[in-house]
Amino acid sequence: MKTFSGLEEFAGALDTHLGYSEWRTITQNQVDLFAEATDDHQWIHTDTDRAHSGPFGGPIAHGYLTLSLIPALMREIYQIEGLAMGVNYGSNKVRFPGLVPVGSRVRAGAELISFEQSARGAQATVRVTIEVDGSERPGCVADVITLLHGRKEE
Repeated sequence: MKTFSGLEEFAGALDTHLGYSEWRTITQNQVDLFAEATDDHQWIHTDTDRAHSGPFGGPIAHGYLTLSLIPALMREIYQIEGLAMGVNYGSNKVRFPGLVPVGSRVRAGAELISFEQSARGAQATVRVTIEVDGSERPGCVADVITLLHGRKEE
């Protein structure tokens, strides 16, 4: 994990790769729980018997499940000391170029592509690429925007 001593040091990482998370395995239980939470029970995700004879050779993770892993994976890549908080502001662009089969391993890579400082804090955009072990195509690529608020001086 890369640790930045504050927003100024983090801003200095603009246009650089910040690192990678650990690999984690996508389980059918995760997919089923996500389907339950989002009411998306499409058979390519949740009907394992039918999915094995379907077009992908087995069940695959929802694209939005893959996207939802980004906050947890990012915590393994970097941290910024001295922050009061970081708040998810959204994404400029999200794509799902490849499949994430159940049982596959994924990890995130991150690159700081934009940083804007203001009196209220900073806005950072990080391009996150969710790699799928053994696949040439990533499962997800997202430009994630975070509002970063420093601690008030006491």
